[in-house]
Amino acid sequence: MNIAIETPDQPEVIQLIADLDAYQDSLYPAESRYALDLTSLKQPNVRFAVARDVDGSAIGCGAVVLYDEYVELKRMYVAPAQRGMGVAGKVLALLEASTREAGLDMLMLETGPSQPDALGFYGRAGYERCERYGDYRDDPLSVFMKKRLN
Repeated sequence: MNIAIETPDQPEVIQLIADLDAYQDSLYPAESRYALDLTSLKQPNVRFAVARDVDGSAIGCGAVVLYDEYVELKRMYVAPAQRGMGVAGKVLALLEASTREAGLDMLMLETGPSQPDALGFYGRAGYERCERYGDYRDDPLSVFMKKRLN
């Protein structure tokens, strides 16, 4: 498996993002989804990681958005057939390293209560629930988490 910072505008990465969107569409109404589109993922303050299997196929992805005071984790996804193999943990480790390299140490994320596997994954990785942050609105379908990297 190889994980690297790449551009998100590649056909098989776009398909991963579409699969993530379809999954989240099945869980949450549109007004409770805060996904970044492809244009947003290509901005200079975004680092986008792609996990590839031994054949070079994209099997997972994730991004961080660098702000002045914190970094937000976005668009984490692993193809269902590839889950349970440590892909998400390796993508997260690369994104956390990218955060440190940018000189920031606070990672924040928003996920939802209908994703217990994600909540468990982030909890095991050291993320703790926190108050709403940034421009998010009060929404019972949002769970906010944070982790200080120091």
